[in-house]
Amino acid sequence: MTARASDRARYEQATAHLDAPLAIVDLDAFDANADDLLRRAGGKPVRVASKSVRCRALLERVLARDGFAGIMSFTLAESLWLARSGFDDILLAYPSADRSGYAELAADPKLAAAVTVMVDDPAQLDLIDAARAGGGEVVRVCLELDTSLKLLGGRVRVGARRSPLHSPAQVAEVARAVARRPGFEVVGIMAYEGHVAGVGDAVAGQPLRSRAVRLMQATARRELAARRAAVVRAVREVVPDLEFVNGGGTGSVQYTAEEDAVTEVAAGSGLYVPRLFDNYTSFTGRPAALFALPVVRRPGVGVVTVLGGGYPASGAAGTDRLPVPCLPEGLRYDPQEGAGEVQTPLLGPPADDLLIGDKVWFRHAKAGELCERFDALRLIEGDAVADTVPTYRGEGMTFL
Repeated sequence: MTARASDRARYEQATAHLDAPLAIVDLDAFDANADDLLRRAGGKPVRVASKSVRCRALLERVLARDGFAGIMSFTLAESLWLARSGFDDILLAYPSADRSGYAELAADPKLAAAVTVMVDDPAQLDLIDAARAGGGEVVRVCLELDTSLKLLGGRVRVGARRSPLHSPAQVAEVARAVARRPGFEVVGIMAYEGHVAGVGDAVAGQPLRSRAVRLMQATARRELAARRAAVVRAVREVVPDLEFVNGGGTGSVQYTAEEDAVTEVAAGSGLYVPRLFDNYTSFTGRPAALFALPVVRRPGVGVVTVLGGGYPASGAAGTDRLPVPCLPEGLRYDPQEGAGEVQTPLLGPPADDLLIGDKVWFRHAKAGELCERFDALRLIEGDAVADTVPTYRGEGMTFL
């Protein structure tokens, strides 16, 4: 029996009493992936990206391990909710325009101490001040550095369009603007190199593209390491007691952690290991999060139809954003239908061994987005369900 067939047998045994659709997290795989992230971080703390987990119980589980410290959140409302739930070190990874959230933050000493907000433009400070509604707490601020690689005098850009702050002088100038402003304190710098951390460099069947990606990423890492160090030096001239410098992501943990200027790395997808993280030479994780859909039709030889399945991931539309049927091995989408809103035909020899009511197991393309489809996660240990825990959605929290 192959390892994947063994996993399927365990999952089938554990969930035999449960009807699909359902979602699971294999705790053995989850914990092994956490160990691998710590190994690659080389002793630097790993801040957990909550958008890639979206389950409080699993955030608590991973943060209870030595080596993990703090949360990287994705909305201000989520940050405040987590702080009220007892998490005390939350870095909001994106600027916010949530005026009511800023009013709540500025009025509550506990929340203001626990949450750090993201800024890359003095206009964001204006919005926060206008939203304070009399709240006088000091707002903790992190400055975001644009990590994109610019070539040919800036005519070619590789990387996400995030912060407008690219040079040490630009970041230092915003640091000075914050320092001059009563009610704010710069405590950190963040720089997320998504073109390294979130782009696979070993795409199956595409050796030339994979080689080009590796070349781009090596160039980007060298350029960013030098520029990030210069940014940190420039900001420390304004804020000598800077608390943290955050960088990296699941796909770049070991490279980012090697930089002396970086004090902590961020990761989240590496805990669940969705399908977009299969194509890396730098690490190999174990798929930990899956969902099952029930067979409801057998339209013909070599075909079954499952209920639901149209769960595309965010990003540029493409087949790589679709979930992938993984268990039993050998199933594929009908190219004329793909993953459907209410039904999904699947083709392949294993279809003939599936009966009405059997489960087909899928992996989502991106990590935490799976949790927007399910209220609960069944936590699997061995061949049994050890616990059932709510996702953010299951707690009534849909932040975006």
